[in-house]
Amino acid sequence: GSLVVNYPFDDDEQGIAIYSKSPDDAVFQKLALAYSKENAKMYQGSPCKDMYPTEYFPHGITNGAQWYNVPGGMQDWNYLHTNCFEVTIELGCVKYPKAEELPKYWAQNCRSLLQFMKQV
Repeated sequence: GSLVVNYPFDDDEQGIAIYSKSPDDAVFQKLALAYSKENAKMYQGSPCKDMYPTEYFPHGITNGAQWYNVPGGMQDWNYLHTNCFEVTIELGCVKYPKAEELPKYWAQNCRSLLQFMKQV
């Protein structure tokens, strides 16, 4: 887990972690920022310092391939083959939170989700 919004492309021709700009990169960045700006912990960029001390996402967003390369991922496939614009929203540093922690996750993300929907 992490706390970040990642956007296409998740893969690049070289198969390494490097920025892989899609033709709609500016739109994807705008969508990702719309979400992250409403989540203070995400937006600050280093939400999981205890688990991943070197991980930093400026403004809580990242290009997927720059973070780590994912060849053949659903996010890229849908963008390329169906013109569907997808982002991946990582909601927390703990991949499997306890059920009693879910209200906290909702509180941290409800404004982000509403802002994200407004982008439509």
